[in-house]
Amino acid sequence: MIVRLGLTSVVAALLASCTSAQVPDAGQARTQTSTAATQSTGAPTATAACTNGAVIRTWSLQKRAATVVVVPVLDFNVAGAADELREGAGGLLFLGNAPAPSNLAARLASVHALVMADEEGGGIQRLSPLVSNVPWPRQMAASMTPTQVQAMATRIGRQMAAAGVDVDLAPVLDVDARPGPSATNPDGSRSFSGNATTVAAYGAAFLRGLRAAGVTPVVKHFPGLGGSVGNTDVTSATTTAQLGPFRSAIAAGAPAVMVANAAVNGVTTLPATLSHAVMTTMLRGQLAFRGLVITDSLSAGAVQRVVSSLPEAVVRSLIAGADLTLFGSTLTVSSTQRLAPAVVKRTFTQIVSAIETAVRTGRLSESRLDSAVGAVLAAEHANLCQR
Repeated sequence: MIVRLGLTSVVAALLASCTSAQVPDAGQARTQTSTAATQSTGAPTATAACTNGAVIRTWSLQKRAATVVVVPVLDFNVAGAADELREGAGGLLFLGNAPAPSNLAARLASVHALVMADEEGGGIQRLSPLVSNVPWPRQMAASMTPTQVQAMATRIGRQMAAAGVDVDLAPVLDVDARPGPSATNPDGSRSFSGNATTVAAYGAAFLRGLRAAGVTPVVKHFPGLGGSVGNTDVTSATTTAQLGPFRSAIAAGAPAVMVANAAVNGVTTLPATLSHAVMTTMLRGQLAFRGLVITDSLSAGAVQRVVSSLPEAVVRSLIAGADLTLFGSTLTVSSTQRLAPAVVKRTFTQIVSAIETAVRTGRLSESRLDSAVGAVLAAEHANLCQR
């Protein structure tokens, strides 16, 4: 994610039928019965097997497009994103430096989407004081055992859940021993270690702790940013794939992976968030990951250098294999101004329109979009067939 100094395979595959074990509903905005699907399309029938996928195909194209976009929210202004939420946005992402309000859970009570924040540790903690401050990951690995880190992550995960936040954009699985984070190194102390085995052990512990608390961890930044020259938030950068920690995290049950904005030596000259070779061939194929694939912020400088617009970046990312797309940053005064509710609303509308156009013109297949929507809904534990 875009950060400032100082400062979750999916939980389950799409539910097979209406007769499957019931899963918590993601809210009225996402819930349709098989009867409703029958009325709108004539299928599936009340006696036929109902699946999330069958119901998704009855949704309008606009609603499906909205589901794969996360809305950035500056300083916990949830009300400012009300229009996007009504239109079916797939998530909210908290950005900014303001302290989390004591009534955050109440503000989020009617939100039926994934609610995300960066709670990595050290200077990257968005939910203070509602969530306890914890050390930088590098300090965790130097002073704590993996068992202690897992217990700590469970504790902060419970605090996040109590505040209404159900996705932590952490842990960082990059292998890095250099100073930072900085303009030239996005990792630094955000990394557990310069040793891949250590990163794998502590990253798996952190994600297990969050999952035990009912919070979805998002491991990042695939396929690894350790050793990258330059910070992709502001400029183009190249990295070398370091897959070991991600293999371990996937084996440990990682439900979501965030993809980096760096090009990858020997794999792609494009930002990884725009690369079929990274997201589909490597992550889905080589690593057999079956969970939610999330982009890092597509507003990043590294992405904007190679695309004509943010909506175009979102379309290209979905074509390449992403399920859920992020945008927005808080690095500069000008980028913070672009997080004003009216501006975010206009940007969201442009992105959704671009996705719709891409499907209608054949650039983005409807099946690819529906697959992404299904992954988002699975991450929400949504059962569209629940009566």
